[in-house]
Amino acid sequence: MTAVSSATPTEVAAVGPDRLVVRGALTFATARLASEAGLRAIGASTARQLKIDFAGVTAADSAGLAVCLVWLARAQRHGRGLSFANLPASVRALARISDVEQIIDGGA
Repeated sequence: MTAVSSATPTEVAAVGPDRLVVRGALTFATARLASEAGLRAIGASTARQLKIDFAGVTAADSAGLAVCLVWLARAQRHGRGLSFANLPASVRALARISDVEQIIDGGA
């Protein structure tokens, strides 16, 4: 496996009516574009409950956590449920020490 730069472009794609996948880095270098892509994908879905799968994320930092919180807030504002699968361990650890793990898990 080759090393992946944290500036690798991030893709957010629908893989079903109620499932999105995130691929690439979710870091400071990619957070703005990743957030926008996710918001577009969330907005394009008509599902009341969405699951976002992070199995394809190659790198993540605290900006990745911020992106998750933005997506949760948008879904909540629109009366939709949002849950996360395969959240990177680094994001989960940051959520725990930032005291927002319940918010991240509450989206589930």
